[in-house]
Amino acid sequence: MSSDVLIGDGESRLVPHPLRAAVLGEVHARPFTPLKTPSRVVHFAFDTSGNRAHDDRAQLQAFCEERGLPPPSPTEKHHRLTFGSTVLRWEQHSEFTTYTWEMRADPGAVPFYPDAATLAAPMRLLPQPGPLLVAIDLHLLAEDPPRTTPENLFDRASLAVAENSDGAALYATDFQPSPSGFVRILVIDRGMAAERAGALVQRVLEVETYRTLALLGLPEAQRLLPSIGASEARLAEVTEQMRLGGDLANNQKLLDELTSLAAEVEAGAATSLFRFGASRAYEEIVTQRLQTIGERKVGGLPTWSSFLARRMKPALRTCVTTEERQSNLSQKLARAANLLRTRVDVELEHQNQELLKSMNARTRLQIRLQATVEGLSTAAITYYVVGLYSYLVKGVQDAGLLPIDPGIAVAVFVPFAAAGIWWMVRSIRKRHIGKES
Repeated sequence: MSSDVLIGDGESRLVPHPLRAAVLGEVHARPFTPLKTPSRVVHFAFDTSGNRAHDDRAQLQAFCEERGLPPPSPTEKHHRLTFGSTVLRWEQHSEFTTYTWEMRADPGAVPFYPDAATLAAPMRLLPQPGPLLVAIDLHLLAEDPPRTTPENLFDRASLAVAENSDGAALYATDFQPSPSGFVRILVIDRGMAAERAGALVQRVLEVETYRTLALLGLPEAQRLLPSIGASEARLAEVTEQMRLGGDLANNQKLLDELTSLAAEVEAGAATSLFRFGASRAYEEIVTQRLQTIGERKVGGLPTWSSFLARRMKPALRTCVTTEERQSNLSQKLARAANLLRTRVDVELEHQNQELLKSMNARTRLQIRLQATVEGLSTAAITYYVVGLYSYLVKGVQDAGLLPIDPGIAVAVFVPFAAAGIWWMVRSIRKRHIGKES
């Protein structure tokens, strides 16, 4: 499909957006194919998430090239191959790939005979692209009671039957795998054109495919429920301990435990986020396909919508509830951790205040001790200086050079010596304080 737009004389082109071709092609990526009655359709869906999708495409290309058939293009998500009267329809989706084999059936054939395992033998020609998710055996037949009566073909306990909007077709299944592992679906044609029959068959196949994929969220929810319950119980215990109070060490221990619980819950939510989101999306597709078909009730039997609402909705509700519990638990853990962290911060601040008070008291004591030491140091140094000065005065007196009494000279010197030494000690202390600051 070309995304170029010609203008003027047809030689000029407008430059398209890089994604224009992909957006235009997506609408036509999976067209309905005409299907004549009677026909038999064997449908498979495989998990091809991750690198499996790339490998599956490469294997299909090799399969086509070996048989001289046109392979799918690198960007093509839908490909159709014809082998005589058999058609293979290959479709690649975001996390799964489908292989649908369409075969002409004998007008007088018994429903679902021969067994689907025999008809599916061509699948052995292709390597299995991934784990099998869906296997469907669909038989499109003209109405021929009682041979095509659904009650005679399926388990009545789980039988779901409905007509389309104008009653031109009836479709039925019991959603149970046959002995060969295929879920059997009967579609009765009451006068549809081939194009309309093909559209109805494709929608019915999609309902069963997406129903199976939607339910993949249930095992994930069941896996997470025990850990969520245990985390909720432990959160209640921790909040009760918080209410009773405790010392700083105990609060820090509780905070560490809350942090560990929050990490565990967030890890579980991260691993299940895609699966639960996909289940919701697939459920919406199932509902939309059934609405498009326009179901009408047949007798006293449940329609597909009512049957799935009774059997499928509770499982999907479990997924929704589990996701909500995860979200609520994560918020509760965050609030409890914030409250406990605030309490720890307040206790630490209180301890810091007490520590500052203690430091202030020690500082005042140190200042007093320092003043005492300064006084004692001044007195001691003055004593030694005055002693040295007295020796000097006596020497001068002995030399006959001192005109006054030595005792008076020493007495006069003492105040000056004490003042000078005090000033010198104080200057040294100030100089050291200035360097430390």
